[in-house]
Amino acid sequence: MKQADRYKAVIERFEHEMPSPRTELHYENPYQLLVAVILSAQCTDKRVNLITPALFEAYPTPEALAKASADDIFALIKSCSYPNNKTRSLMGMAKKLTEDFSGKVPDDIDSLMSLPGVGRKTANVILSVIYNHPAMAVDTHVFRVAERIGLTTRSRNPLSTEKKLTGHIPEELIAKAHHWLILHGRYVCKARKPMCEGCFLSDLCRHHENEVKAEQKKIDAIKKSATP
Repeated sequence: MKQADRYKAVIERFEHEMPSPRTELHYENPYQLLVAVILSAQCTDKRVNLITPALFEAYPTPEALAKASADDIFALIKSCSYPNNKTRSLMGMAKKLTEDFSGKVPDDIDSLMSLPGVGRKTANVILSVIYNHPAMAVDTHVFRVAERIGLTTRSRNPLSTEKKLTGHIPEELIAKAHHWLILHGRYVCKARKPMCEGCFLSDLCRHHENEVKAEQKKIDAIKKSATP
């Protein structure tokens, strides 16, 4: 299958199966989403959603968070992964956001990435979810699923994957596609054992196609060895 045809077919399937995908992080404003995404690094959204209510109650604004002590922040987020690093990131982010951006979450990637704890992936999440920009945040799910399906081929890093995806997906669908790939990777195309049986993309998926071919080779080899 040609890559352009694969993209077109995959997008059509996702549009049908997931017409309104959304982030599973709970938030009420840009500041809250920024905090949640920082906390979500190598941590599940479910765990982050358990942590953030108390954190947001204690520190409802960047200004409030900027004045918090490391010990107080750590006590509220200690159940997430890498709480020490994330405590420092949240403190630094809040201070810079307050001092340099008047507490407003910026809407451009360079300004976002100037904030402590904010890398390209986090910045792209904010741009796509909050500002509906055509930004593709590439996490482990997106990287894996794009490669398995065949939307990318031997991507060396997340930036390479991001460029390939944004180069083929219509601009108005990029923000949606970010959620499509994450959710598909989280619940269907899992890292250790993808659920190919029943997957609505299996007939379009390069990984599944290769698995079928490999299985057929095994069957053919068994038949050949059994032939007198």
